[in-house]
Formats: sequence, C-alpha cells, structure tokens
Amino acid sequence: MKDQPFLSIVIPARNEQELIASTIENILPYTGINLVEIIVVDDHSTDDTSLIVKKLCSIHKEVKLVYNQKPAGFANALKTGFENACGEFVLPVMADGCDDPKTIPLMIKKAKSGYDLICGCRYMKGAGKIGGPKLQGFFSRFVCLSLYYLARFPTRDISNAFKAYRRSILQDIRLKENGFAISMEAAMKFCLYGYRICDVPTFWVGRKKGKSKFRITRTFPYMKLYIYVLIKSWTKIL
Repeated sequence: MKDQPFLSIVIPARNEQELIASTIENILPYTGINLVEIIVVDDHSTDDTSLIVKKLCSIHKEVKLVYNQKPAGFANALKTGFENACGEFVLPVMADGCDDPKTIPLMIKKAKSGYDLICGCRYMKGAGKIGGPKLQGFFSRFVCLSLYYLARFPTRDISNAFKAYRRSILQDIRLKENGFAISMEAAMKFCLYGYRICDVPTFWVGRKKGKSKFRITRTFPYMKLYIYVLIKSWTKIL
C-alpha cells in the first residue's frame, strides 16, 4: 500500500508528562514523509501524558495514541504497540528520551538492505552510554559483551530495547517475559532462529527529568535469559 509506513516507532509511556512531548518532537525530524508512524501507548497513566500526546496527534498526522487495555507494564504496553503497528519494521523507543533519534535513518537503511533485526548498540566504536544508574550500566555492559564474546551472539547489545524488528517475524515469535527483559528475549530468539542481524552505533543518555525506573530486582529475568543463552550457545559449539 502506498500510504503504509515502512517503520512503526512504538513508545510505551506511563506517567511521562514531563518528557513525552520532547521525546516525540526530537524524533519527528528523522521520520521522513509517509515513511514512519509514531505510536504512543498510554500505559495506564494517571497524569496528563495522553492529553499531551493528543495535542501532538492533532498537529502531526504520523503521531497516534493508543491505550494499553492489558494489565499495566512495559511488556504489555509494547505488545499493544506491536499489535497496532502497520510498518514493515517496528522500533521501540523509550518515552524518557534516552534513545538517540539520529540513529533511525541508519536503522532504516540497514532494514532496507535486508537485515531482519537492527540493534542500536551502545558498546561499539562511535557509540556510548551517558549517565544513568552506575549499577545498571555495569550490569548491562557485562551481559551484552560477555554474550557477544562467549556465546558468539551477532550483537554486542542484546539488552537494549532500541532495536528495529521485522514485524512479520516478530508476529510469529511467542514472547513470554512480562517486564523489560522482553526486549532481550525478542532479540535472543531472532539470534537463535538464525535471522539476519546487525549492530548500528547509538548513544544512550540517562533521563534528565523524573526518576529512573531501574530496580535491581528487574535484573533477575535478564540473568535467567543470560544463562539460558550461554547454555544453548555452548551446546551448539560443543
């Protein structure tokens, strides 16, 4: 279809009234005419997040607002966005503005060249991670790079949610995780099933307003997936 977007950007947002407008406005210069749609998923917000997004929808036709009708949570909000997406690829973007929209044109270029999963990578040349909780940064780097070197995974940043997925493949993959680890699970399954994957350099910046949603307990699902991936990969190698 002529009007069908190539890329659907999905932004799960819960009580992000301080940052959601700037996050969307920073993305808009990199969307291209009729190339990208921006789907904001209101995840049971109790503030003015949805009102702010509605105003932007009236100004920018590529911006859409949907509501997560499932139980609140990042995974369900993300799935709601995927279900409402029309693009050939879907790209989760965090509502707090931590992801770098300047990476989007390069992701689109790689997607059009035939890759199925394009990973925004913070741990390669020309990339970086600025700010954020130190413990989170240490844990993320350890998990991502150890899987790359020890398990021979084709991405150096499996935990980053900022990845463009071919939607037709994503629809066929059953995702079981209920929290932020759903991003790692999706990438892990793309890897294990043998789809074409590449990294592109990106910068991640810690949120400038509000409180970080990072909690040490949220690392447990990542560790479960980490161990599973190591075992699967070493079994193949041996």
